[in-house]
Amino acid sequence: MVKAAVLYETNQPLVIKDVEQDPPKAGEVRVNTGAAGLCASDIHIMHGTAAMALPVVLGHEGAGTVAEVGPGVTSVKAGDRCILSFVSNCGHCSMCRSGLPNLCDTNMATGAKQFDGTVRLHSGDTEIHQMAKLGVFAESIVVPQQACHPMPDEVPMDVAALIGCCVTTGVGAVINSPAIKPGATVAVFGCGGVGLNAIQGAKLMNASRIIAVDIFDHKLEFTYKFGATDVVNSREVDAVEAIRELTGDGVDMAFDT
Repeated sequence: MVKAAVLYETNQPLVIKDVEQDPPKAGEVRVNTGAAGLCASDIHIMHGTAAMALPVVLGHEGAGTVAEVGPGVTSVKAGDRCILSFVSNCGHCSMCRSGLPNLCDTNMATGAKQFDGTVRLHSGDTEIHQMAKLGVFAESIVVPQQACHPMPDEVPMDVAALIGCCVTTGVGAVINSPAIKPGATVAVFGCGGVGLNAIQGAKLMNASRIIAVDIFDHKLEFTYKFGATDVVNSREVDAVEAIRELTGDGVDMAFDT
């Protein structure tokens, strides 16, 4: 048995309960959850503005320690501390073989079930799904080995959990864009977890001007730590006009996070 927060109905509280957990099958591992983040995607599912099979254990931003490995697992071993990826890839479909594992067809087709189309959590006769094959709102999880990325011991679990979603989403949106070039001017709208990391991504790519846009001054002040060169409070001024005033003719790239 494992304790988990289960969503049975949208717009209803999560139910904290003990559920039955199957052991890992071939290519799967069991991970003891070390830290979990709450992302807007979780909120969308809770509110019913995004669809997912119910009941489900939410949470796709996490890190933990491998406790058990199933047959055929070679990439991790028991005791490994891992960042958890919310997009496992099968390695065999057209997208994976084309170098786009983040768009894995098999992952998309199986959704909140494991790659073999079955679940690992049950409550009596009820099957319980795992968001993104993870469901980190649980004490331990059974996941594909492809979801586990070993990390050094000195990386704290709470930091590692953020790398599982908001860091890679924000940084990746910038550095993986073919349009980003050294010296580019960039505006980032929304300075939450993803926005801060989009700013960080622009800094890593040597953007010459990084304009942070938000409606809260305390959030804007924090963006300087991640590389923002200018800030705009769009509740107080017209953001478009402010950006034009700062740049002359607008930015090369803008990110709505």
